[in-house]
Amino acid sequence: MPIYTKTGDKGETSLFSGQRVPKDDSFMHALGTLDECSSAIGLALSLLPKEDRLGDTRERLVSIQHALFDLGAAVATPRNRSSEKQINKTRFGHDGIEKLEKWIDEMDATLPKLTTFILPGGHPSSAALHLARNMCRRAERHAIPLHHHAAVSDNVIIYLNRLSDYLFVLTRLVNHLTDSPETIWEHKG
Repeated sequence: MPIYTKTGDKGETSLFSGQRVPKDDSFMHALGTLDECSSAIGLALSLLPKEDRLGDTRERLVSIQHALFDLGAAVATPRNRSSEKQINKTRFGHDGIEKLEKWIDEMDATLPKLTTFILPGGHPSSAALHLARNMCRRAERHAIPLHHHAAVSDNVIIYLNRLSDYLFVLTRLVNHLTDSPETIWEHKG
């Protein structure tokens, strides 16, 4: 199958429901940002040291990339415009949210208490994870209007909110495990 289909040459694409939408449609903004977030996670993975103590981190990030594809399928299947069969095929459950919360708690227990804001940076992998976190927040901002119109489930919004928290705590963990300093924000005003 060729990579190009020519079906999008006029600025439109299809959702899983079969509905054609402009490529600048709100659904496409959310889906594109999810893809960007997954790509930034892939960048972070490529920069992550190949140490055994980071093996769980690597596995979890790959698991999150898979979850983002599942989440994208749910977004591409508007609940208010799709058949019940399509919705059931792409339903995004609550399990991923519980995993993220468990992982956040595990990481947070090993880190020094945070008493002030930190600036994005540190280890190159942490910097990429900060970028992924920002993209995740943008995906959340794009998904919220879809949620208000009953097109995406609560789980989509909750997962994105929790994922940005996870990515933030993970940036701190990677910096901690790689002995990379965190830059503390200093008020310069």
